[in-house]
Amino acid sequence: MRLSGEFNAILDERNRITLPAQLRKEMDSVSMKLARGEDNCLWLYTLDKWDELVADTLKEHTNPFSKIDRRLMRKFVGTSHEVEIDKAGRILIPDNLREYAKLIKDCVVLGQLDYIEIWEKDCYNEYCNEDNEENANDFDEASENLSRSIKRKKGIID
Repeated sequence: MRLSGEFNAILDERNRITLPAQLRKEMDSVSMKLARGEDNCLWLYTLDKWDELVADTLKEHTNPFSKIDRRLMRKFVGTSHEVEIDKAGRILIPDNLREYAKLIKDCVVLGQLDYIEIWEKDCYNEYCNEDNEENANDFDEASENLSRSIKRKKGIID
């Protein structure tokens, strides 16, 4: 999957959101997993990608005897829900996740390669407009780390 793009969406009175057609056509499933994401948004995965994430990342790199790992599992896996895309392309946002992401009406849906983010529009705009030194440094650091990783993989640097 190569999910990408930024789309506006509306949360209806029944707590359903229509997924953009451009993103739906990239997904191979009507059953999805919806979970708390970072930064008060929601993350939506196909079941295959969810199983891959849980098996390959979470199970292998968390320990139930670690307080931090238990907290991560409870907040991410424990609060997640399986949702179905209906014939109109909508998913129902469960109350606990709607409240977590502060979804009221206007939303933003973002394709993130192999998952989708769902944001409350004002929260997303605030996040994007945070123009401070800390955020600028985070982006710069991530870019530099990615560059070094690519160069190592290509054998350009050790």
